[in-house]
Amino acid sequence: MRSSEDTGASSPYQPTTEPVRSMDVFGSVRCDLQYLRSHFGILKAVEVILSLMAFICIETVMTCSPCSAIYLFEFVSCSTFIVTGVFLLIFGLNLHTKVPQVNWSLTDLVSTASCTVSFFLASVVLAALNHQNGAEILAVIYGFVVMVVYGVNTYLAVQRRRLGEQCPLQASEYMRARTASRGEVETQPELQ
Repeated sequence: MRSSEDTGASSPYQPTTEPVRSMDVFGSVRCDLQYLRSHFGILKAVEVILSLMAFICIETVMTCSPCSAIYLFEFVSCSTFIVTGVFLLIFGLNLHTKVPQVNWSLTDLVSTASCTVSFFLASVVLAALNHQNGAEILAVIYGFVVMVVYGVNTYLAVQRRRLGEQCPLQASEYMRARTASRGEVETQPELQ
């Protein structure tokens, strides 16, 4: 009996014409040092640290009457710490490239602007209703400082967004060059 190799018949286990894409989402997760060293990465890290410090300070307050200002500040500082930390992980580990359907720069801009306003309101309320307790005063200071950092981040993100809208061709060229440098070149016809 002759084998399929002898007859030249093809095996049913031949490679497909299209490469099978891996569904492993975390397979190519890597630390994006370029982002972490950029202005936005540094600002995100500072925001996470200052939000945590503000939260720790407000948690050391032992007595309060009324407590509503402290509860508001606790909620804002803890929420912004978690949200900003998640964004830092998403951008720092390059996970945003795994979900291209989300406009991550706009999502980050809205989040950063919301954190700016939230810290402003919580810090003003806590400053107006504090009991001259050292931990409350320090929390207010951290609150205003982190609000300024969020404000700077928001301003830079708005500027980046405006520049991106004025020069959309440059942004696409940047992404093409960035993906080419990673070895993720896709064959797309060039526009002329």
